[in-house]
Amino acid sequence: MLTRYLSEADFAERFSVSRRTLQRYRVTGDGPPWTRIGPRRIVYPLKAAEEWASARTFPHRAAELANRAVSAAT
Repeated sequence: MLTRYLSEADFAERFSVSRRTLQRYRVTGDGPPWTRIGPRRIVYPLKAAEEWASARTFPHRAAELANRAVSAAT
């Protein structure tokens, strides 16, 4: 099975976030798993990126807040 990857620029465009936000996510651990394939080259496995986005999809604001409360309690 061939794993597909998104470059930092591709990820930023696909999920409408800035490259700087992605860099911050890597520092804070808030973003999806990533792979360093060179001294200056970061890629994101496509499947992991989609799972990361899916885990942050909510039907309404109250569901998001409830999820944050549960996460903070654990």
